[in-house]
Amino acid sequence: MYFFKYQGLGNDFILIDNRSSSELLLSSGQILKMCNRHFGIGADGVIFLLSGDKVSDYGMHIFNSDGSEPEMCGNGIRCLISFISNLENFEQTNKIYRIKTLAGIIKAELQTQTQVRVEMGTPLFLNKQIPTTLSDKDNTVINYPLEIEKKNWLVTCVNMGNPHCITFVEDTNLINLEKLGPLFEYHSAFPERINTEFIEIVRPNHLKMRVWERGAGATLACGTGACASVVAGVITNRAERVCTVELPGGNLLIEWVEDSNKVYMTGSAERVFIGEYNQ
Repeated sequence: MYFFKYQGLGNDFILIDNRSSSELLLSSGQILKMCNRHFGIGADGVIFLLSGDKVSDYGMHIFNSDGSEPEMCGNGIRCLISFISNLENFEQTNKIYRIKTLAGIIKAELQTQTQVRVEMGTPLFLNKQIPTTLSDKDNTVINYPLEIEKKNWLVTCVNMGNPHCITFVEDTNLINLEKLGPLFEYHSAFPERINTEFIEIVRPNHLKMRVWERGAGATLACGTGACASVVAGVITNRAERVCTVELPGGNLLIEWVEDSNKVYMTGSAERVFIGEYNQ
């Protein structure tokens, strides 16, 4: 099987062209083996490119490195658009693609062969939309105390196609991500687990972020997490609506448009290599 390796700010994915079949070309066991960084190719996840339908140009099916299926992935969809542009021999810039995901139809604009702007949709705030058992009096979770390791963390929960728990800290470098990440992800307050972002306010228009992704662990970048973090920063009066989000793998430009309530993400995606995998 031929595969294509892409990365978006260091968040790396194996891309499989699955348009020739209505069934996925890999089993869950094969996906786990491929993502293994010692005995496989190594990746944060596998993305299958599917054929489109009446409402979409293409479909996207993604698996995390542990075999779980997130609804959507911001860095992943940028990689997918770059992958599509290569399959189409990079016919034109400023082309809008409609991608069908488990989170609905996502529109993405190919600005250059390695730069993609994605319409990430509108944020959701109700506790049942996250989902979480935490709740303020208005059924949202904003600056809500969550006890972990005998410490109350003020958390804000946002769904950006997948669930996020954001907490603001003085210095992201002091966060023990490997220890705290699983404690947030598997906390009983999150029945479907959670992505967790630790955010440092450098300036109101510049956030620094470290992330623990549900099903993938510590990653160098998370597009939906960057979007959720800017939204959380705005509704808690910490950040502006247009922000640079600095991640370990690089920067994303995030804009939450007030009139439409839509969030836009702009960032890079690049092909790393092409290979042949013996199943």
